[in-house]
Amino acid sequence: MGGIGGKIGSKAGLAIILSGLGGFDEAKVRLEQYPTDGNTAADMLWNAYLLGDIKDKEVIDLGAGTGILGIGAGLLGATKAILVDKDKNALEAARRNISKLKSEGYKGLDTIEIEEKDISEYRGKGDTVIENPPFGTKIRHNDAFFLEKALESAKVVYSLHKSESKGFLEKFAAKKGAEITHIWNYRLPLKAAFDFHRRRIHRIEASCFRFELFPTRK
Repeated sequence: MGGIGGKIGSKAGLAIILSGLGGFDEAKVRLEQYPTDGNTAADMLWNAYLLGDIKDKEVIDLGAGTGILGIGAGLLGATKAILVDKDKNALEAARRNISKLKSEGYKGLDTIEIEEKDISEYRGKGDTVIENPPFGTKIRHNDAFFLEKALESAKVVYSLHKSESKGFLEKFAAKKGAEITHIWNYRLPLKAAFDFHRRRIHRIEASCFRFELFPTRK
């Protein structure tokens, strides 16, 4: 299994690893704590890796939750992967996931740092942000707030949103001096996490958008 990150040589291999990570102990409705599934996370990360936005880069995972994207960035050779979230319990799950992979011999995890804070208080800068932000269904415009902070934190951003948001995101990015360069589409599986969910798995049309700041803003 030699290769990237010491043991990972393919997107499929990365998906298997990420799918084995633990999720939220008690997901919070208002924070829209839906876990990113292993296949979607691996695809987002692998695309970012192929475009040169992870290996030897400083990567920030805003609203990291249990850490799947930031951990994946570490596995793929980020010089630093920073997990930012205000939920102590979610970050404890992230720490357990990191410890689990370390015990299994995976490399690249010592580069991961954890910051427990609301993203509004985060002032760090990096090369790349990769995030699965709230979709803004519980707190209006929360998705835009996360994207704005991401564009303040790095010149390249990978952000997962409802596919129907494309028009809004193009206009929002342009106002912030950025453009969408790539889009990858998914049927995102959301497992039932709350009592009001009726279906075991609900799929929604979601897309990962790659944003890049215009040269004058970099």
